[in-house]
Amino acid sequence: MTAPPSPRHAAATRGPAPLLRRPDPHGHAKVSFVELFFDLVFVFAVTQLSHTLIGHFSLHGVLQTAFLMLAVWWVWVFTSWVTNWLDPERIPVRVGLFTIMLLGLLMSAALPQAFEDRALMFAGSYAAIQLGRTLFFLWAVRGGDPTLARNFHRIGVWLGFTAVLWIVGAIDETWRVPLWITALAIEYLGPSMGFFVPGLGRSTTSDWSVSGGHLAERCALFVIIALGESLLVTGATFAAEPLTPLGVAAFLVSFAGSLAMWWLYFDTTNEFASGRIAHSHDPGRLARLAYTYMHLPIVAGIIVNAAADEFVLAHPGGHTDLKTAVCLLGGVGLYVTGVGLFKRAVMGRWPWSHGVAVAGLALAGLVVPSWPPVATSAFVCAVLVALAAWERHSRAACLPPDSAGMADEPSIGP
Repeated sequence: MTAPPSPRHAAATRGPAPLLRRPDPHGHAKVSFVELFFDLVFVFAVTQLSHTLIGHFSLHGVLQTAFLMLAVWWVWVFTSWVTNWLDPERIPVRVGLFTIMLLGLLMSAALPQAFEDRALMFAGSYAAIQLGRTLFFLWAVRGGDPTLARNFHRIGVWLGFTAVLWIVGAIDETWRVPLWITALAIEYLGPSMGFFVPGLGRSTTSDWSVSGGHLAERCALFVIIALGESLLVTGATFAAEPLTPLGVAAFLVSFAGSLAMWWLYFDTTNEFASGRIAHSHDPGRLARLAYTYMHLPIVAGIIVNAAADEFVLAHPGGHTDLKTAVCLLGGVGLYVTGVGLFKRAVMGRWPWSHGVAVAGLALAGLVVPSWPPVATSAFVCAVLVALAAWERHSRAACLPPDSAGMADEPSIGP
């Protein structure tokens, strides 16, 4: 993944209307209203993913939904890196974002039938976004820093190759799954391999300069989008079901669980992470690890938990069936693991409180089948609340002692 330019890069851009961001005197790049408007498409995408998981909960359905979530995340995070670089307040950049919005809306609409009747609609929209955004960036920085241009030439080669795989897979149903898996795997490997192209070389993260505050805020907003979907599922399902004491209890527990998820992510880590990146000796590498990769399990865990809320609210009594147990324990376990990995990336240490929570959730899988779903949901909520309280209480110990000075970043990751 590329990263936004330093002021030196911005100054190097030539032309009548430079489209690169101009950071404020403190080096911060503010999230614009255009970017917030852009995110609305992904509210719809997350809704489509959660409903697809709910409606097709089987091993096959779970794997397909996971694949689609990886694709949606990759479109969004690539675009967020580009807007970390380009100024969304400039008209050409706005037009580019609006075009991606239209294509993203088509892609999101196709998600439930992406592997069936709407494969070409999904793959064509996805490939057009990925390759078109890269070509637009090359046009936007024409005549500027040659290092920056070479970086996006490399990305264009990678995405041009995968675009062929996406389209051929959409046309040929027999080869669809292997071609699409190959295409997405190549794209996910690209940033960690510096988008190496023979004759063009590879990018190195030491050359990247990133606005940590902007990227942290963008990813935090996506977490909000996912949590918002969880609340929408809770409210819509509760409204559609008969009003019973068990239903009210399930509703309150689901809401409390969403609050605890919010608290765990936003109370102790997010603000520190942006400062850590801003003062890092290799901000591109740290941002790539912490935001491009480590936010995936966070978002995935929230989406799975939204499906769990639907299952519990629809059937709060009786015994906890397999799909409800998997979504409740697995969704929250995935989320807690993701937050722990994020903290490991930016703080240099794995919070052992998260390990205790994940172990507790795993052990609970042995006994929850005999519990009512509302009781299983209450247990999971209690784990989240206890973990959030633990992290809040130990916040000073959670942050490195040199956090004010932002010492060397942890030497982990790709």
